[in-house]
Amino acid sequence: MKKLLTTATAFALLAGAAHAEGKLSVYHWFEYIPQELVDKFTAETGIEVTIDTYDSNESMLAALKAGKLGQYDVAVPADFMVKIMADEGMLDTFTPEEMPNHGNIAPQWMDVYFDTGRKSSIPYQWGGTSFSVNRDVYQGDISSLGIIFDPPPELQGKINVLDSQNEVLILGSLYLGIPQCTTDRDQLKALNDMLLNAKQHWASFGSDTSKDVLVSGDAAAGMIYNGFSAKARAEGANVEYSYPKEGHVLWMDNMVLLKDAPNRDNAIKFMNFLLEPENAAAVTNYAAYTSGVTGVEPFLDDAIKNSPENNPPADATPGVFAQACDAETQKLYDAIWTNLKK
Repeated sequence: MKKLLTTATAFALLAGAAHAEGKLSVYHWFEYIPQELVDKFTAETGIEVTIDTYDSNESMLAALKAGKLGQYDVAVPADFMVKIMADEGMLDTFTPEEMPNHGNIAPQWMDVYFDTGRKSSIPYQWGGTSFSVNRDVYQGDISSLGIIFDPPPELQGKINVLDSQNEVLILGSLYLGIPQCTTDRDQLKALNDMLLNAKQHWASFGSDTSKDVLVSGDAAAGMIYNGFSAKARAEGANVEYSYPKEGHVLWMDNMVLLKDAPNRDNAIKFMNFLLEPENAAAVTNYAAYTSGVTGVEPFLDDAIKNSPENNPPADATPGVFAQACDAETQKLYDAIWTNLKK
């Protein structure tokens, strides 16, 4: 697990007016917040920030359930996972009065199904999950998820797949045209069989490495978050991101206030800090996704505004958000994933 500790003392001295105000413990995705922004928060507040990272919503949830709840102040789950965590009593609540920048949340991200009125979470970034292909290796049509699940010979054995149960199974379901959270045994068997057959053509599972393997050439195609694809292009990989005809996964990552947060007041300060448009834009410029905060546009880099990954074609098939299945149905999907990862 990666760990990141800010240079709190040095920045507090530089800030002059800043005084030591304790600690903040953050549980976060890999490569998803610029160090400079964390250091800015420390300089302004004197709060020492420690960040541990995870590579999937599922691994984050498992770690918190295994004893880490109560060790961290905030985490950054996706939309569906916020709902799961809330239903399991893992989140604290706050009031808008505690967070002066609460009104900066974009209206479309305020009354969301997973946290109506934003009482436990704030928007962090939103984006999509699909796949990218190295155009030096393959010049053919990439308009279908078949590139991943029934790949052409040029790509067989050269595909990286996200180590993320939720996204792999949703994309597989989209490819087969079956609904999320289905309980139809024939549909579940078809999904299981299709994935097992496709696996023979995959080279690796990896989420935090999904950009790096495209840049290095270790993979010629792979499932990827749209921001990671943009980063791969920026690092010199000749990759093209696909908006497949079957659809793709949409997600919104959210910073949540965790139950029994040891530094609750500092967590509120950090969440409020991230709702400042300039700070939210700094995350977007670094991560290459899209903010859920109003007023960020003047602070965005042109490369982000014009990114093909963030500007789908007008005729692109809409993406879908993950659904939170009921517990019994989720067990069926867990079994498919366990079988796939054997």
